[in-house]
Amino acid sequence: MNYPQVYAVTPSSPINLVGKMGQAVQISIHPPSEYISANRDRIFPDWQHQPQFWVVIVLQRSRYPLVKSSREIEQEKQLLRAKFMRFGCDLAFNLKDRGYLADLVDPRTGYPLFSRPGEIPHNDTAVVKALLNYTVLKNKCCVLVHPTWGTAVYPSIFISTAPPVILELAIKSVALMHGWEEIEQEILVNSQ
Repeated sequence: MNYPQVYAVTPSSPINLVGKMGQAVQISIHPPSEYISANRDRIFPDWQHQPQFWVVIVLQRSRYPLVKSSREIEQEKQLLRAKFMRFGCDLAFNLKDRGYLADLVDPRTGYPLFSRPGEIPHNDTAVVKALLNYTVLKNKCCVLVHPTWGTAVYPSIFISTAPPVILELAIKSVALMHGWEEIEQEILVNSQ
């Protein structure tokens, strides 16, 4: 008899990474927030028939606080977005090759990259607030406050039907391809 696999729906411990230039990255896996679950067909219409999927939060530490807007800060946001998009695409193809649905949300538009866009855009900041309980500053745009990085944090979201165990293995494998090495939490607090 085939029994379905059961996976815990508790948030994972963060995967703490650091890039070649010392940039800190924190990744965690979660069940969808109540808002995403209630509005899945309006945000991710291609995912409405999936019985279960997971939300991967990718937080990259910025060199600058992202509260104000300047040429340097906008360039930093573009650099962090590009890093996430490259990482997310590689992760999505890795998981798709294993038979799982996977997509990333473009932080600039709020729409999925590989799936059909919904009626309403996804809000990365609201999801991080809901799932990690981080403070959000309401400015010209909403800015997250990370417990150790302050407002120098760039959030991004990835979704997949892969179970957390598979997601974690794939994340760590793809992270290495991008020069992100796993480290202990204490080192992450002090890295830039």
